[in-house]
Amino acid sequence: MNQENTQGGAMTKFSILDLAPIKEGGDAKQALNESVEISQCAESWGYSRYWVAEHHNMRGIASAATSLVISHIASNTRSIRVGAGGIMLPNHSPLIIAEQFGTLATLHGNRIDLGLGRAPGTDQNTMLALRRSGTEDVSQFPRNVVELQHYLKPAEDNQPIIATPGEGTNVPIYILGSSLFGAQLAGMLGLPFAFASHFAPGALQQALEIYRNSFKPSDQLEKPYSILGFNICAADNHDTAVFHRTSSIKSIIRLRQGNPGKLPRPEKNFEEKLNESQRQVVSQMSKCSAVGDAENVEAAISEFLQATSADEIIFNCSIFDHEARLRSYEITSQVMNGIRRDGRKNDRKEARSLYS
Repeated sequence: MNQENTQGGAMTKFSILDLAPIKEGGDAKQALNESVEISQCAESWGYSRYWVAEHHNMRGIASAATSLVISHIASNTRSIRVGAGGIMLPNHSPLIIAEQFGTLATLHGNRIDLGLGRAPGTDQNTMLALRRSGTEDVSQFPRNVVELQHYLKPAEDNQPIIATPGEGTNVPIYILGSSLFGAQLAGMLGLPFAFASHFAPGALQQALEIYRNSFKPSDQLEKPYSILGFNICAADNHDTAVFHRTSSIKSIIRLRQGNPGKLPRPEKNFEEKLNESQRQVVSQMSKCSAVGDAENVEAAISEFLQATSADEIIFNCSIFDHEARLRSYEITSQVMNGIRRDGRKNDRKEARSLYS
């Protein structure tokens, strides 16, 4: 079985979810170039994986052609895992995705991840423009996941349809979710579960409970493995971090108002201008977030790990300034490596006490 290596907080992995944000005054090429540089730095800082997400008809996101972006990042890195967080399976046939990710695995070896979501990642009109019928329901998603798994396994005798490349690559599949449905499916199929707690924290604890209680071992995984989304905005001092976070606050508010766009510039004292409903939006997104210097960030992450027993945290950072965004991820890696070192020390102390 392909078992993720983790033992509680001491071995908690940490990764990056990159939406390849297109900034005001910038373009998609700039966004993708910055993603490559971040992935290269993340590799040297100890991040486990670098995921990009499929969104369509979003002027502020450059990763619509997700498999191509994954290939570009994998070609410019050496060891970090690269994958989709995720592919919105209702937009595609399982065979096409098997061929795409089978090709990625053929080119880049055992570094490719395939996260799958059941939402279209766009609006109804755009989904129709993607040449899908628009009539698919939730019940088809589990069947399509199983079909996709079938294409990635070694072909059976006289199998009529074979994904080439794809067959026999066994690209690991992850179920994504922001509700309880994904938790149930991931548990039933014995797959790792990635929960979008960075934007849907309300159902997190219930989803984790359902996933862990319903988990059935599979060929891919022996025991439950959870990856939890977390917003990060770290800087060398608290005020700088608060300033940079205003870009993501603006972006979320515009999205909730039905007016998404490019990542806006940060603005001093922006939070003071928010009305009550906007403050509630900020409060909701702050539940699985850390903002501030290394000390603030460490406290927030440690509390999150204590509450969730996450096997892995996947960080999302929406900062306008590229160097500030790199610095945020660097500080976060230092914090996580420190948490892991301290956790190992505590584990060793606990082990000695058990046998003394």
